[in-house]
Order: sequence, then C-alpha cells, then structure tokens
Amino acid sequence: MLAYSEMPCADQSPGASEVTDVNREAACAAVPAPAGICAELVGYEWARDTVGESGGAVYRLHGKTNAPDLFLKHGKDAFADDVSDELVRLRWLGNHVPVPTVVHFARTPDEAWLLMTAVPGKTAYQILQACPDLRPAIVDELAIFLRRIHAIPVSSCPFTSDHGYRLACARARIDAGLVEEDDFDEEHEGWAAEQVWEAMQHLLPLAPDAVVTHGDFSLDNLVIRDGEVVGCIDVGRAGIADRYQDLAIAWNCLGEFGASLQERFLKHYGILDPDQDKLKFHLLLDELF
Repeated sequence: MLAYSEMPCADQSPGASEVTDVNREAACAAVPAPAGICAELVGYEWARDTVGESGGAVYRLHGKTNAPDLFLKHGKDAFADDVSDELVRLRWLGNHVPVPTVVHFARTPDEAWLLMTAVPGKTAYQILQACPDLRPAIVDELAIFLRRIHAIPVSSCPFTSDHGYRLACARARIDAGLVEEDDFDEEHEGWAAEQVWEAMQHLLPLAPDAVVTHGDFSLDNLVIRDGEVVGCIDVGRAGIADRYQDLAIAWNCLGEFGASLQERFLKHYGILDPDQDKLKFHLLLDELF
C-alpha cells in the first residue's frame, strides 16, 4: 500500500514492475478531518487500505503535484486509542529502525487522526507476489531486519506487549464483541472467538523469551527498496514480548508462498528447531486482534 519505487523483477520490464494490488486498496473520497490536518490534505487523491488494522481506517494520499505520498490513520472510540498508541511508538521506534515520520496528529475524546510520511518502496508482499526470482533473497532480508528489531535493548523499551498483557486485551475484545470471526485464517475458519480463546489456554504456560518486537511483522508491514528492507509500518503493537510474536506472524504470511520459504526464514533468523506451541499460540492470539 506504500509509494512504489522502480524495482524490476527478473521476468518483467521496468515499467511492468509498478504493481498495484487492487484487492489491497480502493479509491475513495476524502474523509472529514480536523482543520489543522485538512490543510495538509488539499490536492491529494485518496485510496483506502483494505488490508490494514481491524477497526481503524488507513488512507493513502497520492497524486499531488510535487508532493510526497502520505498516509492517514483514523480511529473512533476504542480505535482512537490504537492510533494514539501508534503515535508514541513511532516516535520511540524511529530512534532504532526506519519508520514513517509523523506529519500531524490530532485527538478529540472520541477520535484520533495520525498523518505520516510514506516510506518509499513496495511492501514485501508485493515483491514476493510479483517477483518469484527474488523470493529467497527477500525472505533473507526480512529475517535480517527482524533480528535488528529484536536486538534493540529491552531495557530501553517503555512498552509492554507480552502475551499476558495481550491476553487481557483479547479477553476485553471478545467480551465487547469486537473480534471479527469472519476474518480468521483458513485454519480457524468457522471458529468462534471463544474457541480460539480456549485453544490458547491449552498451550499455556509458555517459557518467556522477551525481546523488543514489532508486534505485527506481516508482509504488508515491511517495505522493500532495491532488494533491502528500508522500513516498517503499523507499529502500534510494538513492545516487549516473546520473539515468537513476530516470528509466528511472518512465518504464517510466508505460507502463501510455500513451506520452503517459511523454513528458510526461520533458519536465516537463527531458529533451527521452531517451538510449535509458541507458533500456534501466537497465531491464535493474533486472530483476536
């Protein structure tokens, strides 16, 4: 969903490398925003992300002459807190790895708007989908970048995202009816949120292995340019957690492109004998968000 750079695939001409997955965003009209942000939005075309975080809205602003692409996140009620959480995490995580720059933030009691720069490049998903010859190298780069995040000193991180904290959040989401059961992965298709909750309980306790995590290390949240990961987006869940929080989500996403890439990712990261219970637990947990 990010601004695209020229990165031709082995089997494509440079012009053909500009891939837009129409199933991942859709053109839309401008949305109302506070006066302080509106001035920044004049002249842009709007496209709404159809893949992003549950509950909020993410818009790509593009097509303005001599102006960079921007992204706007908007949340209401409980999701306004998610947007606020991303603001503070962007500002902290940006001291360690490349992330979008905050252009403007506005908050009312019930709503929040976060305007950010676009990280120039394509998402890892777009590259893996369009450029089969690049898949092994891109998977290696994802593992390298994840090790970089996990190497950030835990002592420097002010945010907690461990499974105990996230279980409490998940329980609150279930009780409030916020879990989108129709959006579960194929493996859990037809399940109720309570079934996911019960399945997780059978996998506890888990031996902790705390690192600084991205929190949602999916292929749509990693940006590639010239064959390297140049930044990450959607960092609202960043914080101290078990490393499998990130490993499980990336591993699951790579399943679309084959088991060999899943195995390659874990090995390049440094996991030769993956903890299957932790993989299962964190994938179940992710269903509830």
